[in-house]
Amino acid sequence: MAHETATLAAYVADLKYSDIPPEVLERAKVLTLDFLGSAIRARRDAESTPSLMKMLEALALDGKGEATVFGDTKTWTPAVAALLNGALGHSLDFDDTHADSSLHPSAPVVPAAFAVGEMVGASGRDVLTAIVAGYEVCCRLGNALDPTSHYARGFHPTATAGTYGAAAAAAKLFGLSKDQIISAFGVSGSQAAGSLQFLVNGAWNKRYQVGAAAMNGVIAATLARNDFIGSSEAVEGKHGLLVGYSDDAHPDKAVAGLGSTYETLKIGVKPYPSCRYTHAAIDALIAMRREHNLTPDQIRKVEIGLHRNGITLTGDAATKRHPTSVVGGQFSMFFTGAIALDQGHFGWDDYDRLGDAAIDALADKFDVVQDDRLEIGRTHPFGARVSITTDDGTHERLYADPSGEPTSFPDAMAMQQKFLTLARPVLDKRADQLADAILTLERFDRVEKATQLGRQ
Repeated sequence: MAHETATLAAYVADLKYSDIPPEVLERAKVLTLDFLGSAIRARRDAESTPSLMKMLEALALDGKGEATVFGDTKTWTPAVAALLNGALGHSLDFDDTHADSSLHPSAPVVPAAFAVGEMVGASGRDVLTAIVAGYEVCCRLGNALDPTSHYARGFHPTATAGTYGAAAAAAKLFGLSKDQIISAFGVSGSQAAGSLQFLVNGAWNKRYQVGAAAMNGVIAATLARNDFIGSSEAVEGKHGLLVGYSDDAHPDKAVAGLGSTYETLKIGVKPYPSCRYTHAAIDALIAMRREHNLTPDQIRKVEIGLHRNGITLTGDAATKRHPTSVVGGQFSMFFTGAIALDQGHFGWDDYDRLGDAAIDALADKFDVVQDDRLEIGRTHPFGARVSITTDDGTHERLYADPSGEPTSFPDAMAMQQKFLTLARPVLDKRADQLADAILTLERFDRVEKATQLGRQ
């Protein structure tokens, strides 16, 4: 390990809008828009949202500020806005993913960037630069942690590495020096937390801990801005992130190709509101259903092969076969697969079918197994092998990647439509205005002129 913390800090401090390739900036805008659609819809629909709002009220943290919470009627203080936007944007599990690190980059980074951007009166260009800086930091740290090892230790990388990404975005907008950013990363190391224990009972921790990562990144950068001395070597140190959170860290991946290879372009988007490890299988099930004109009564057995990370998150039959909560459904290969096979599509409103007897009966025909073909020689862990047995024989498909990855990234029209489908029920006609604003964010001299369109 060799000075990864300082190298990343210098990168963030020195990064300029003009340094970032146009295709990276365009991708950052589309990813931001995609994230905001989930946040806006979750403000109204996510079952965990009332608890979050009541907690803030009870602790007198609901005071008025100048920061936007998307889909909300009032403005909030920057730290609370980051918390809420992060939690809301991750609540539908419909937000973007970075395959190599197995994390959701926008969820901690974008809320931190908007909160501080509004706080300091930043331009749209400034905010886009900060978002790219945050993406690069958290994705690279996720790569360095090694997601398989990180998951095996019970950690959620969006919340752990995400705290550093949020701090990077906030620090960039504050205009912090390299040394100040090192301190911000040092504070982030004390705040990086996120347990996978939520998987056991479909708990809401996952949503909260990602919002907390966004807020903690803002706090870390604000402390550093005010001369707080944070620990050095927070990434590579004796008690740093890579040592404490992984048994198989790859420090070189934190800085490999920094400034020339953009992890931002490797971020994929979700066609379905569930864990990314379910998506390749859902793609295959929908395609096979259509190709063979399958109906549930024809199905004798379905076997889904996944990467071991996918088994950890979605494939435990004892706890995942018949989920009763939205989170349980989001992390159930059995439920999501049964929905896809039953109706040939899967969207947010389909969680209304939790506990549906027909879906439970179809889920009983599913087995989820670890498949070496999805691990050996594979770059990404999100593939699936699907075998469907009927009276006529067995049909099998192997999908190396789910749809929405960089090699099959949706066009701008499809991305805008996904956003509008989520946002219009909350914002009505303002959803269209907000979409146009985010996709032309570089034109705004003050980012608030764009973000205010996201208030209800």
